[in-house]
Amino acid sequence: MLKQTGKYFLKSLYGLCVVVMLCGFDTTRHSIPIDDIYDGGPGKDGIPAILKPQFISAEEADKTLLKKDDRVLGYVHNGHARAYPIKILNWHEIVNDRVGGTSLVVTYCPLCGTGMVFDAQVKGRNLTFGVSGLLYQSDMLLYDHQTKSLWSQIKSEAVTGHLTGSRLKLLSSTHTNWASWKSKHPKTKVLSDNTGYQRDYDRDPYQGYETSERLMFGVSTKSRKYHPKEKVIGIELGKVTKAYAFSELSKVDSPVKDVLGKIPVQIFYDGNTRTAVIRNKNNRELPSVVGFWFAWYVFHPETRIFSAR
Repeated sequence: MLKQTGKYFLKSLYGLCVVVMLCGFDTTRHSIPIDDIYDGGPGKDGIPAILKPQFISAEEADKTLLKKDDRVLGYVHNGHARAYPIKILNWHEIVNDRVGGTSLVVTYCPLCGTGMVFDAQVKGRNLTFGVSGLLYQSDMLLYDHQTKSLWSQIKSEAVTGHLTGSRLKLLSSTHTNWASWKSKHPKTKVLSDNTGYQRDYDRDPYQGYETSERLMFGVSTKSRKYHPKEKVIGIELGKVTKAYAFSELSKVDSPVKDVLGKIPVQIFYDGNTRTAVIRNKNNRELPSVVGFWFAWYVFHPETRIFSAR
């Protein structure tokens, strides 16, 4: 009886913790089990999203902010180029921006290595986003300020709240180093470290995480095909998903030609800058996801895998 009482007490305590953790978010509807949502630690807005980003020129970034090998998430729209330094995204994870007339949400999950840019318009309404402090499958959950729905970054959709099931449109972006991005886009604007917050942007709060096999939070399924943190570029075309590990791409000449669901694609990989992009037959860059192998796999366990052999 005592054991049973203790069991029910722990279950009730866990349930109470879940309720407290989700306080402030709309969970009246949900497409994932609530019990699979984990507290990442900082709490709601404990990691502050950037709502009013400031930008500097490439020349100023060279002098005050970036070294040539620093990583950036690059985006271009209507002739306007932006570079979002990973060293800033590590501390803020979300940038609400507007580029070339389009409202964007720029997201980066350090635990998954995934930088993804989305159109922030959903059902004709421009949304703004904050950092919930919650995780699903070790990946960040965003929340929108307008409805308090929670959104899975890698799933690219709302998983709780009024907007459950609504999708965010993934846009093409490039993970590369500063020197490479600047050479291709010399007039790029760069997210400034004048964020309004006191952070040591030259310090990596996740130092050592990328090379370790250890995950900070559990996931429901794993594959030992590659090191958990192996960098891959993954793409979803229709019902077909496929991952191209950087270690495989480094063994073959670029570009790699492939066909996904009858759609011909080319995967370009530069080993010097560790940059991968996927283009269609018209040389248009397709939306893709660069991140850690474990993260791509847990959200796409049915994924096809490119092999250099």
